[in-house]
Amino acid sequence: MDYYKLEVCGLKRDLPIIQISDNLKIASFVLLGDAELAEKAGIELSKKVDADIILTAEAKGISLAHEIAKNIGEKSFVVARKSEKSYMNHPINVEVNSITTKNTQKLYLDSKDVEKVKGKKIALVDDVISTGESMNALESLVKKAGGEVVQKLAILAEGDAANRDDIIFLEKLPIFEI
Repeated sequence: MDYYKLEVCGLKRDLPIIQISDNLKIASFVLLGDAELAEKAGIELSKKVDADIILTAEAKGISLAHEIAKNIGEKSFVVARKSEKSYMNHPINVEVNSITTKNTQKLYLDSKDVEKVKGKKIALVDDVISTGESMNALESLVKKAGGEVVQKLAILAEGDAANRDDIIFLEKLPIFEI
């Protein structure tokens, strides 16, 4: 197996290069379970936050959102869920298509989270921004809830996302076209 050598926040990781379609390979970055990297990236990204609320999608951005919220002195953050839960009261939702997920998904906010977001400046957080579809869906969800997205933050910007000027990220991650 081939690996991509990533260095971010002084930490080195060997990412396996995985084929995800007939003509595309990516370096597989998995933040879940990497407490050391989530902590260090959270420290660096928290220095750039200028928002009222941190919001992420379930599940890969949760540890990073937790670290950022902790570092900016927030006691909570908001998680857009990938399925409607029985305890949700009048949830709102949007659809999302991502290159790392095979099927169309929905993202949900419970009414109590809608109230947290309404009228607030929101910083969206994810581990990797690639096509931007996940961030676009989160932004649509925030608008539907009456909030305003003022920042989009990630540890990595993959492929062409690294050329965008509307996101904040720590390192570039290449894609590999076949």
